[in-house]
Amino acid sequence: MFPFIHIGSFSLGTFGLFMWLAGVAGVIVLQRNLSRNVIKADAVVIVATSLILGILGAKLWHELQQPVEFGHELRAIVSPGWSHPVNILLNFLQWFRAGFAWFGGLLFGVGALLWQGRSLKIGALRMLDLAAPAAAIGYGIGRIGCLTSGDGDYGINTTHLWGVHIKDDALDPPVPNPPGLLVEPTPVYELLFGLALGAYLWIRGRKRLPIGQVTGEYLVLSGVGRFLIEFLRRNERLYLGMTNAQVAALLTILIGGLLILYAKRRGDVPYSPAMGSSEPAEPAAA
Repeated sequence: MFPFIHIGSFSLGTFGLFMWLAGVAGVIVLQRNLSRNVIKADAVVIVATSLILGILGAKLWHELQQPVEFGHELRAIVSPGWSHPVNILLNFLQWFRAGFAWFGGLLFGVGALLWQGRSLKIGALRMLDLAAPAAAIGYGIGRIGCLTSGDGDYGINTTHLWGVHIKDDALDPPVPNPPGLLVEPTPVYELLFGLALGAYLWIRGRKRLPIGQVTGEYLVLSGVGRFLIEFLRRNERLYLGMTNAQVAALLTILIGGLLILYAKRRGDVPYSPAMGSSEPAEPAAA
């Protein structure tokens, strides 16, 4: 684990660093997708808004799964009292360094994209289609920040040569382990899956698919990937032998499947000079 990069007296959090890199990658991919579809919009604003709301949603979802612990954490944050606002801010930043839920980030991020799609007259579902490759790649890069910061994303014990070392206090829940324990580097697997999914969605975006289909495929495939990776992670099995994340992943798969059916039934294809269409669709209605 490398939660911080120390440069003299300055310490740079690796989680924040990889979140920034995820945002940069998302901007590059989204801007190229907007350009190839001849759409004038600022990818920086779109990604920044979605990333900020996605992080807030991921943190909120994680905390609401453990309301009692959340209450204790809030009391600890404000414990210095309002006469020491700087200490409260430092406690808040410390608390915000770890503990994020994938489904909450997805939910809030999708909501931000839907809102921006309508505001920019691109179309809500059309915006999701355009952003899908960037979301897949950005998510994978962001996961490496979880790996380096030790944010509970380590997997089960392994003897694989590519296993990673982990300290006892980084396990969730903490359990006694022998020194030098190797565990599955699940965020690395998620990075590779995210890159592959992003490439697939980019290729799919070249075709004149019905509006919403690319988004549906993203939800289905990302849900499958999330469901499968949970078998290699250290999370409590709560529902029929499944973790919270697996239940959320099944819901994502269901929504994605329904969206694909809806898109195909509706049949609206996006208008773009780059696709050679002479009949503009009505993106604002999507």
